[in-house]
Amino acid sequence: MLKVVIVGYGEMFTNLIAASLDANCKIVGVLRKKKHPIAEIFNPSLEYNYIKSYNLPEIKAKGVNTPEFRKELLKLNPDIILVGSWGEKFAKETYNIPKIATINAHPSLLPKYRGPNPYFWNIRNQEDISGVTFHLIDSGYDTGAILAQEEVKIYPSDTGQSLKQRTVLAARGVACELLKDLSEDIIIPLQQREDNANYYSHPEGLDLDFNKSAAENHATIRAIYPWGEAWFYHKGIPIIPDVHKTFIEENKSSYTEPFTVVDVCVKTKTISVLCGDGKILRMSGIKLYNKLDRLFTKNFIRREIQVGEKLAP
Repeated sequence: MLKVVIVGYGEMFTNLIAASLDANCKIVGVLRKKKHPIAEIFNPSLEYNYIKSYNLPEIKAKGVNTPEFRKELLKLNPDIILVGSWGEKFAKETYNIPKIATINAHPSLLPKYRGPNPYFWNIRNQEDISGVTFHLIDSGYDTGAILAQEEVKIYPSDTGQSLKQRTVLAARGVACELLKDLSEDIIIPLQQREDNANYYSHPEGLDLDFNKSAAENHATIRAIYPWGEAWFYHKGIPIIPDVHKTFIEENKSSYTEPFTVVDVCVKTKTISVLCGDGKILRMSGIKLYNKLDRLFTKNFIRREIQVGEKLAP
């Protein structure tokens, strides 16, 4: 029976716990990002509930490179450290401790989309396929040799949230099979091809640009949800579309210039804007960026946005 330590937070972390249990591994310790103790009492995290439900032993350490964590690892003598969603880079002195390996679950098809939020970048770049990769942790960022991969289809309606939900579920199945294989056989890691590699940092460039296509703008709106919001400007005022109420439509109007408002509905807080590819981005449920101003969104639309006029950033 493999002895596993699991490090991480959020849905990837809990699905790696489930995968380890599915594979009949012994989870000898977990390290997670913790809320304030009082917040954990009144609004317990998903990780907290999982850990308590399965009575898993928590490792008391502030990070993976602390003396406390390494000391506990030496005591637990794990075969594998399994990592899911952890921003801290592992030092060699840490990732070399397990008897077999320290393995990371990365939510993309490496070597593509290395970095902290591949969910966002895959949707933003309008990819058709993403995936999950289990790879050895080494001295680089998401550069270690690959042990297992599985594709995850990206749908035109996907948000960052929905893609993440499907990816972590796929990770559970892949991790379970990988752990079973590691307990029974030798797996030969596959080195990543650096000529196919790319790296993306934290999401940026969330301003919509109606000179671009409707699809590009829609992808930006969907990609950043639920971590943040995209926006556009009119007369210096930032405005936020609702990710669930934004759609692409064919242009049936006589207007031809990007940024032109082709339809307005104050009641539903809707504006339809012509984009650079000749298609329309219909945005309902828009709101002013400043929370104190949101009650006045309808008044702003009624007063400042007219059909046939161009948005004026």
